[in-house]
Order: sequence, then structure tokens, then C-alpha cells
Amino acid sequence: MTGPFPRWGPESLLFPRSRPFPTPVARQRGPGPEGAGPGKTPASRPYETECHRMQYPVGPPTHPPMPAVPPPAPGQDAVAQTAAVAVLLIGPAGAGKTTVARHWADTRRVPTAHISLDDVREWVRSGFADPQSGWNDHSEAQYRLARRTCGFAARNFLANGISCILDDAVFPDRPVVGLGGWKRHVGPGLLPVVLLPGLEVVLERNAERSGNRRLSDEEVARIHGRMAGWYGSGLPIIDNSQQDITTTARLLDDVVARALAGPPGW
Repeated sequence: MTGPFPRWGPESLLFPRSRPFPTPVARQRGPGPEGAGPGKTPASRPYETECHRMQYPVGPPTHPPMPAVPPPAPGQDAVAQTAAVAVLLIGPAGAGKTTVARHWADTRRVPTAHISLDDVREWVRSGFADPQSGWNDHSEAQYRLARRTCGFAARNFLANGISCILDDAVFPDRPVVGLGGWKRHVGPGLLPVVLLPGLEVVLERNAERSGNRRLSDEEVARIHGRMAGWYGSGLPIIDNSQQDITTTARLLDDVVARALAGPPGW
């Protein structure tokens, strides 16, 4: 195209500019400012197009207001129920991390997102590196990529006033890529909580799983043994061996409330 864009071309419709591409202006028939005369375009007259004359909203975009927060339910801590927080729920396979995290996010009285590391890992369809087929550089790289993606999502939610809860099997003997990595991805306000039921309970729950999320009993026992190292870390630990989902979520609320009341030195 040798001339300017059409009046309703893609530049004016999809990507409005503060100074749209010019269109020819009618020549002035008579005296004008200095440097202009009959048959000439005034030097000081700005270009004008119909797109330029359209009224666009000024200022940041507006969003519908958040729904009003109802009064606290009896027995629930108002601080833990209303604060925007990022919780990292740590535990072995079969501990119930995903189930508890989803229930906790569903029942909060403020907007809360559940970010599942396994779900994000499985976004990769062709070329998915399943650790059950052997832990290698590809599976390690996909885990790292999924953690960075989850951390990026968590920061976005928090920046918009939405709490989030993430779940991952983080080992205490790998602080750089484990808990330290999550703190780098999400930020210093991350609240890590360990969900660690007994081995018998974990084995029973793992047996009820299907697909590539079900592990062998030997692998579950090995992971559970490594998770025992969290007992000396100072992190809050919830043993949900005898607790249902609702009670475990309430215990998680208590942990979050204590952490917000007096920031711990985790």
C-alpha cells in the first residue's frame, strides 16, 4: 500500500493510537498563518481523522466491584478469612494436599485461587516428562518451569487482592530448589504449612488414586520418610490422620491467623 491506512483499517480499529495515521486535509482557500497561503495547507493546523474525533475513555480500566463480604461465621477467625495471603501447602503424595487446598479456597469468604503444581505440569501434553517413567533432566526442567509458572500466577493474584493456595511435595533436604525456590517465585510473604499424616494413612489414600498420580508403595514410603525432616524446621505441621477435610481446613485457618498476627521467622 503506497498511501495512508484506510479510515477504518486495522491500525485504527484494533490498535488506536494517540496520533493516528494522517489522512489528507482539505486545502485552505484564503489567508492563513504565516507560511500558509491560498492553495497551501496551514503549517500549524494538526491532522485530523474521524478516528481521532472518537471519544475514548480516559484513565485506568474500571472493573465491577467485589461482592460485599458477609459477617464472620461463628467460630471462624475473621483475619484468616479475609486477608489476602499466599499459602504453600507442603506434603507427600496422598497427604490430601490438593483436596484440602481446593476446599480451603472454596470456603473462604474472600476471592481465593487454588494453584495446583501437578495441574500446571500436565499442561504439557506432547513431550510430558512423567517422573514415574524415570527422573531425568527433562522431568526436572518441567518441574522447575511449573513452579515458576505457579509463582508468577500467585504474584498476579496477590497484586489484584486475590489470595491463593499452592500445593507441592517440597523436601526439606533440598532448600534451594524447594522452599527457597518458592519464596523466590512468590515473594517473602509466602506462608508454608506442612500437611503430614501418618504413613498408613498416606498409603491408603495413595491406593485410591489413579493414573500417573498414583505411586508405588515403596515410593510413597520413601517420600514420607524424607518429609519427616520438616519436624525440626519450625514450620507449622498439621497431622490430618484423624481429621476430615473441613476440620483440616479449619486448622489451616488457625495457622494462617497466627502467622498474620505475629509474622514468624520461617
